Amino acid sequence: MSAPDRRVDLFVIGAGSGGVRAARIAAGYGARVMVAEEYRVGGTCVIRGCVPKKLLVYASRFGHAFEDAAGFGWSVAAPAFDWATLIANKDREIARLEAAYTATLGKAGVDLVKSRAVLEDAHTVRLEATGERVRAEHVLIATGAVPHLGPAIPGIEHVISSNEALHLDTLPTRVLVQGGGYIAVEFASIFAGLGSQVTLVYRGENILRGFDDDVRQHVREEFEKRGVQVITGNTVAAVEASGRHYTAHLSGGLQVAADTVMFAIGRPPNVRGLGLETVGVRLAPNGGIAVDDYSATSVPGIWAVGDVTNRVNLTPVAIREGHAFADTVFGGKPTKADHASIPTAVFTEPEVGVIGLTEAQAREQIGDVDIYRTRFRPMKATLSGRDTAVLLKLVVDAATDRVVGCHIVGEGAGEMIQLVGIAVRMGATKADFDATMAVHPTAAEELVTMRQPTVRHRREAAE
Repeated sequence: MSAPDRRVDLFVIGAGSGGVRAARIAAGYGARVMVAEEYRVGGTCVIRGCVPKKLLVYASRFGHAFEDAAGFGWSVAAPAFDWATLIANKDREIARLEAAYTATLGKAGVDLVKSRAVLEDAHTVRLEATGERVRAEHVLIATGAVPHLGPAIPGIEHVISSNEALHLDTLPTRVLVQGGGYIAVEFASIFAGLGSQVTLVYRGENILRGFDDDVRQHVREEFEKRGVQVITGNTVAAVEASGRHYTAHLSGGLQVAADTVMFAIGRPPNVRGLGLETVGVRLAPNGGIAVDDYSATSVPGIWAVGDVTNRVNLTPVAIREGHAFADTVFGGKPTKADHASIPTAVFTEPEVGVIGLTEAQAREQIGDVDIYRTRFRPMKATLSGRDTAVLLKLVVDAATDRVVGCHIVGEGAGEMIQLVGIAVRMGATKADFDATMAVHPTAAEELVTMRQPTVRHRREAAE
């Protein structure tokens, strides 16, 4: 084997959120860093995930805003929506962000190469675009995850993922979305808000598996109020094409007509074709790269962060893991990314914000639990006339009075849960919430004014 063309301290495979943060921080510690990216700088979040999705979420909410304005005295001419304008403006913003990410790496002294990178051994990476081989003291894998369409059902070639949904030429009149997680419910909400007739199909008993049961039911009810047809206990068994239109045949026998069929049923770790088998990097049972608390793999010198590890697949988590890796390896500060009590939001309509334990998890893990729950019509809806409700819920450890979970469904839930997350992580008690002065009139004030438990769960006394 010939000598490598270049030598670096850190070679990062993947210029997404985790890889970019790790590269920048490592370079700040004086490391020589090279990053390889085969697609676009910014990764899933910036290019075809969180950011473009949130821009479409904003767009989808204006329709309701125009309708609600009438109750407040506004006379608005019939609004018209143009999908092509939205997509063009979205693409312009994504290009700006990609340029900003690229510039940030350049300013940090990171060498960026546009190529797929493959491991040849624990310290050698080959760039497929040029055949160049780079010797690295450390290699960080940050290749994220990829959409998965599931089994090869008849007509699978007609199905799109969230990647293609962000680049459709026109807004479809009828959309079928299969899935029940973040991506599925967010895109169902986006399409419905922009005027499409939406059917959401999910194999389980209710959408948003893993979230609190009250949240799951509340979001489903709100979806159905907004005209989204939610079909659970079913999967798409086949997709039949007729010109540019489709008929989805469901496992339960139903047929659904659609102009676009989108599957959002999971994003497995992007581990294929990286040379992991060649160098002996072990995979975890969940398909992600197996790592320890410091993001080290089974091969010394090779590390992994973000969705490719399939730990907690959220952009801020990947960023935190990338930063912790750089601090550990190049900063002389061994740092573990803390995966406990992570606040998260689902940008549906209405929005969801959660942190900590669900009611079911708290009952299983703690036993003695007090539940504080309220559901009410938001003040804005009193004049707009919209049929909607806000849900706020606190899960409290009855023995310590500590708030171990908070669940919000309503306008601004994502913003609320970011701040509530600080209190929950600090170990705030229900008494601390009660002692906090309310901000009136707000929906969030209910978090500090719920005095009596809705439900008290207690372990059965030992016989």
